[in-house]
Amino acid sequence: MMRIAILDAPQRFRIADEPVPEIGPHQVLLRVAACGVCTSELDVWEGKAGTDRLPRAIGHEVSGTVECAGADVTGIAPGDRVAAWVTGRGFAGYVAVDAAHCFAAGDVPIDLALGEPLACAVNAVERADPSLADDVVIVGAGFMGNLVQLLAQLRGPRSVIVADTRPDALGRATALGATHTVDVRSQSLREVVDTVTGRKGVDVAFEVTGVQGGLDAAGEVTRMEGTLAIVGYHQGGLREIPLARWNWMAYRIANCHFRDVGTILHGMETGMRLLRSGRLALDGLVSHRFPLEEIGAAFETAHAKPPGFVKATVVMDRSTEGDGA
Repeated sequence: MMRIAILDAPQRFRIADEPVPEIGPHQVLLRVAACGVCTSELDVWEGKAGTDRLPRAIGHEVSGTVECAGADVTGIAPGDRVAAWVTGRGFAGYVAVDAAHCFAAGDVPIDLALGEPLACAVNAVERADPSLADDVVIVGAGFMGNLVQLLAQLRGPRSVIVADTRPDALGRATALGATHTVDVRSQSLREVVDTVTGRKGVDVAFEVTGVQGGLDAAGEVTRMEGTLAIVGYHQGGLREIPLARWNWMAYRIANCHFRDVGTILHGMETGMRLLRSGRLALDGLVSHRFPLEEIGAAFETAHAKPPGFVKATVVMDRSTEGDGA
């Protein structure tokens, strides 16, 4: 038997005992080490979406250790530490995963091998396609904004300007390599961008907030024929854009959300290669860890975003935290 978290109703989890899942010939049984709390699942937890499908076992940002492998599995073996792509049931002791959806973690601390959200950021940066010496702005310095920043910086931009409302988030962006940060509560992002770019505007703007204000800010600072990449998770009410201006400015709008499985897996493979090589590290980006019994507190914290918050994960085995072997 194993433990698994079931979301019975908005803001109400139940810890259940279920049989360990059986695996098919092309699958592996993964002993879950950690599962991240995703923004997309917060809407379900809050009752804003997907309530017709409750009760439901959610959780898809999984890392762990292979317990056993199906008869037709090659290239992966018991004991291997991996990041995995699953579509649910990640807040559990074990999960059955297609072997093709597992990516080696190497020496990366297993609780930091968050391949799925990293895939989203990899694919977003590849779709926006910043070039050498570009000026880049990132509106939103949360976990996903941090990942986008780190990946965009690997493209060799001239400047990376990060905007947010939280001093701690802006301090983190600076530590991660931003050339400029803007507290939009007291500073004008437009003025900073004008100063940095000679009033031209940035070549690529990443909106990573999921709110109207983030779209407005990104649209105001992108140069003519520049790229405006929508990375934020926009749910709930309608959004408005000044389409006449956006048309006139001839923006290339990059919708950085992906549903094709092949694209997701490409992003995971690329992201995990960067992690394993040391070209990218998530150190310091998982700020809050909770045992399975406290999964409700994990979601409450991810919703409230207290000072210092970056990312919450549910850790099945606390002894794995920071384990790099």
